[in-house]
Amino acid sequence: MAEAAGGKKDINDEVKCSGIMKDRIKGRVWRFGSNVDTDQIIPAEYLVTGDPAELARHVFEKVRPEFAKEVRAGDVIVADENFGCGSSREHAPRALIGAGVACVVAKSFARIFYRNSINIGLPLVETSIEAGDGDTLEVDFQQGVVRNLDRDLEAAFPPMPPFLQQLIDAGGLVEYTRKRLNGRS
Repeated sequence: MAEAAGGKKDINDEVKCSGIMKDRIKGRVWRFGSNVDTDQIIPAEYLVTGDPAELARHVFEKVRPEFAKEVRAGDVIVADENFGCGSSREHAPRALIGAGVACVVAKSFARIFYRNSINIGLPLVETSIEAGDGDTLEVDFQQGVVRNLDRDLEAAFPPMPPFLQQLIDAGGLVEYTRKRLNGRS
C-alpha cells in the first residue's frame, strides 16, 4: 500500500484514477447519524488556519475523539440526513481532506457544505446505504453504485454532472481555474 500524507496507508493505491478523483474507491467506513454540523467536524477554535494537515489533527475532536488518530487515507464517511449543516465554513471539508477521507456518502447534504466540498475537491455521494463502523465500502463513481462489501448491499446514485466532475478532477475550483487560465484545460 502507498503512504498518504501523514504516513497514513492508502488502501486505494491500486484503483484506477482519472485526474485527482478516483473512478472507484474502497475504504473503511466511519458511521455518523443525521445533522452532523460543521462545528462537530472541525470545532470553531481551530479556524485560525486553513492548513488541511493542521485541521485534520482536530477533526471530530469533540464528538469522536479517536477519529483524527485512527482515520486512514481512503476511509469513507457514511451518514444519514443533512451532513455538513451549520455554518458555511469551508474548513470542514478541508479538514476531512486533510485527514485522508476519500469520500462522504450521505442521504443528504447541507447545500453550502456540498458546494464547499466540490469547490475544494472532496467527492460527495448522495444516497442511503446500510453500513456500520469498520465495514468496507466501494464507491464506483462511473457506474453510480455504492457497495457495502461486508453486508453484500448496494445503492445507486446519480453520477456527478461533468462540470462538477471536472472541478473534483482538478482538485477543486481554484485549481480548475488556475489550469484554465494557464491554458491546461
